[in-house]
Amino acid sequence: MIETPQVAETEPQHYASLHLTVPREEIRTVMGPGVREVYSAIAAQGIAPSGPWFTHHFKRPGEVFDFEICVPVSRPIVASGRVEPAVWPGMKVARTIYHGDYDKGEHEGLAGAWPKFLCWIAEMRFNSTDDLWERYIVGPETSSNPADWRTELIRPLID
Repeated sequence: MIETPQVAETEPQHYASLHLTVPREEIRTVMGPGVREVYSAIAAQGIAPSGPWFTHHFKRPGEVFDFEICVPVSRPIVASGRVEPAVWPGMKVARTIYHGDYDKGEHEGLAGAWPKFLCWIAEMRFNSTDDLWERYIVGPETSSNPADWRTELIRPLID
């Protein structure tokens, strides 16, 4: 289920980024280690996360996922191994919150929430960019019950 989408303005946000390009079938095997790698890199610099982690997909995932694993920080990090400093720009976006499990099949779960959200954007006649953002507000690291999980879906809009 998704909440009623809204239009909002984001503020610039520093984050630590790990860019990955992987086939769809590898996403489950790279996500956990990638998240741990980013958290380890910022911890080694004495920097704490300033919010929930998120992903930034450079285009809608298909057979290949071209994305970055991101952890927001209060100040820029120093590049460390594969982890780079980045800034989420201030921008106009459409956003909604998805409630539930990440993987419930192709047309359900998180994969099924995106088409509903994108349909709303099209119905509202907004123009959007090709990239998308997912912020994991409540997930498996917080609750073992998928009904508790909350994922913010974000799509930048073009004026």
